[in-house]
Amino acid sequence: MKNKNRTSLKRTALIILPLFLLSLFLLSSCKEEPLVEDPYFSIEGDPTGLTVDKASKTEVYVVRSNRPWQIVNKEGADWVKAFPDKGEDDGIFKIIVDANETFDPRISNFAFVVDGEEQPVLFRVEQAGNLPYITLPDAVSIPAAGGEFFVDVVSNVAWTYSLSDETWLSEVSVTSQKITFNAEENESIDPREVTLTVTATNYPTVVETVTLSQSPGTVVLEEDFSWLAYGSAVFYTTGGETRIDKWTPEQLDMGWTSTINTVDGSGSTAMLYARTGFVKLGKTSYGGDLISPALSKLEGTQTVTVTFKAIPYMTKAGTMDDNVLKVSVIGPGTVSQEQFIIDNWPVYPEDEGTHTDYCIGMWSAPEATRTFTITGATAETQIKFLGNDYDLRPTVVTINKNRIFLDDIKVEIVLP
Repeated sequence: MKNKNRTSLKRTALIILPLFLLSLFLLSSCKEEPLVEDPYFSIEGDPTGLTVDKASKTEVYVVRSNRPWQIVNKEGADWVKAFPDKGEDDGIFKIIVDANETFDPRISNFAFVVDGEEQPVLFRVEQAGNLPYITLPDAVSIPAAGGEFFVDVVSNVAWTYSLSDETWLSEVSVTSQKITFNAEENESIDPREVTLTVTATNYPTVVETVTLSQSPGTVVLEEDFSWLAYGSAVFYTTGGETRIDKWTPEQLDMGWTSTINTVDGSGSTAMLYARTGFVKLGKTSYGGDLISPALSKLEGTQTVTVTFKAIPYMTKAGTMDDNVLKVSVIGPGTVSQEQFIIDNWPVYPEDEGTHTDYCIGMWSAPEATRTFTITGATAETQIKFLGNDYDLRPTVVTINKNRIFLDDIKVEIVLP
């Protein structure tokens, strides 16, 4: 009986085993082979090149690919590059073009190599040539007292200059970027002007002019603080601004002073700070002032007009300081107005890169200029500008900041 069972099991195994092996074979043969995608490479937007003017330019491109790729500068030009110049699968690269300082247009081609195979279409970068140019200031003001002054010249060519009148101006020095003149004092009650013409030596049609204007002899004080070059022209950037006690002896000799702030915690220092061509009154919790030199050119007792420019402090985020400016005299004289509210607030553009030009431009806006008169002024009279008060601590005032910027102060005799 046992032998019969064993024989039956063997027969069953002989039948099942081949069927099992056959099923394994069929299953393995039914498995799909992995698909191999064809290589592809494209740039979003399908650009075939980049055309730019003489200025520098950076353009960003998005790659769609399933293979390693490389960007080859065919001519090896050093004025344009791809970065990064290689990648794998999807990615991003930039074409970076330097400014063209030459007068010649230029072209460079880039090839795209995908998985070792160069693509048939080249990427062409074309840049326009520069043009000869001369740039001068919009205008140049000369104090009535005369003295040395300079005119900036920005140019990419050699140039010469001429003056429409040389009777009261003389050349001190000339560089490729600047002409320095010496002006005689204007003793007349009338202003006077000279036209400066700058001409490109090898491009005679490239000509620029600027008017040099000297104030009349009735102007007894004129200050643009061009001799200060600290910190930033951007109002909210305080780094580098320099307190008056850190100014050079030559700068202190210009005659502008400031009161020592003796309020507890002030450090017993004057709170007047130099910036690039202007000054700032005060700091957090402590006010500062600016005191002019004596009006030493006045003879007898005079009525004078004081013109100045002022801008209030506002942070980059838009937080406003208090904005009270008090004016007074030290010595003889009475001011026509003792207080100004400086409310020509900055409205900073979204593009932070434009803030320097924006802040510089604010000084030229009409609302920056204010005027008052002093009656009974003499050669001993000094003018004081104070940012609200000396004690601006939070226990004393609601807003403990009253920083104000000042520039372009002019004092002129009022003729009868």
